Amino acid sequence: MSYDPSEVQAAVDTYVATRKAIDDGKGTWADLAPLFTDDVVYIDPAWGRIEGIDAVKAELLGEAMDGLEDWTFPIDAVMIDGDRVMTKWRQEFPGADGVMRSQSGYSTLLYGGGGKFRYNEDLLNMAHVIEDIISSGWRPPEGGSIPTSPEHPNRDFSIPG
Repeated sequence: MSYDPSEVQAAVDTYVATRKAIDDGKGTWADLAPLFTDDVVYIDPAWGRIEGIDAVKAELLGEAMDGLEDWTFPIDAVMIDGDRVMTKWRQEFPGADGVMRSQSGYSTLLYGGGGKFRYNEDLLNMAHVIEDIISSGWRPPEGGSIPTSPEHPNRDFSIPG
């Protein structure tokens, strides 16, 4: 189904503003949950395929982000082609040496109507992330822990019909 371009743009504007608020410390990743459909499929480079908003809230917007409160994910560019949205973003975090580390990431989102996205696939080179964590000496804030992804994540990135 194809949606009105202004409807897609409005959803993208809300998504970008919500991400910025989170990066500015004025929200948490859980604030993104209302921007996804109940049957959302979310593909994460570490956690794999997660289906359904309840699982996405618990695993990706909760557990996976716990301990990463000093990380930011600024969006550099947004491209819209019909119902398909692509964002170019950075994952940034401070090393123990005070130097910011940054990796490049991309997301593909599919708009599903009602101001919500039905699919999200994040692409990020996890080898670079791990190299930067190790070389920087980064540790989670006091009392935090490093999130641990599933041992065998589902790598199916197919888009549901």
